[in-house]
Amino acid sequence: MSISVKNLSFSYGDHLVLNDVSFDIPDGSLVNILGPNGVGKSTLFRCILGLNSNYSGDIKVNGKEMKRLSVKERAKEISYIPQSHSPVYDYEVLDVVLMATGSDLKMLSNPGCNQRKRAYAALERIGIEQFAHRLYTQLSGGEQQLVLVARALAQNANTIVMDEPTSALDYGNTVRVLSCVRQLAREGLSIIQSTHNPDHAFLYSDKTLVLKDGKVDAYGSPYDVITSELISGLYSVDVEVNSLYGDKVRVCVPVHEIEHDRKEN
Repeated sequence: MSISVKNLSFSYGDHLVLNDVSFDIPDGSLVNILGPNGVGKSTLFRCILGLNSNYSGDIKVNGKEMKRLSVKERAKEISYIPQSHSPVYDYEVLDVVLMATGSDLKMLSNPGCNQRKRAYAALERIGIEQFAHRLYTQLSGGEQQLVLVARALAQNANTIVMDEPTSALDYGNTVRVLSCVRQLAREGLSIIQSTHNPDHAFLYSDKTLVLKDGKVDAYGSPYDVITSELISGLYSVDVEVNSLYGDKVRVCVPVHEIEHDRKEN
């Protein structure tokens, strides 16, 4: 298993955020986490990444207990793409990607030929090698997010954590980023990402993990997990789950909007 979480609990002071959370993520799969704000999605990621270490329970990545690994050792197992990224300096895209190769370098040493080749290879794998010498801050939001995906690849970790990677993107860039992420999972990487859009889970994920009140409410294929009742209960809005194209696609539609249109007509 790429990620194995057993009986994970975590609190901020007296506030229990995660309560006895357990799940496994198979190798080469894309898992979406669904849940409203405040249920512990980002906290779960911080625990998996080792940024929150005072949890109870066990977290293993690629069979290795995260609490036992140094920062450098963790970087070889798992990479992270944050929800937003605001660079302080105006780096070229290649330099942004090169930053992920630091786990192979000694203190104060410069990246060599092998690191640069790896960075270029990551850009080519994502299909954005033409951006290599452009300034990162001059790219669009979607292009910047693809650069961060390339940076995660250059880190050479087999597992990637993505915290709401498309929250600030327009529709076109959202499709590009999620299509890219799904393809990487098909190529053998294991990816766990959070989203607020159940339609994204239907379209792109292999499995969906639902968090509610700090616990795992459901976990499995999105076609089995995501129901009208589940989404209505999570987000306090009545929805219908409808099937399209011979059930190749499913979408969630707010019932109120359907009824409102019927009354007007």
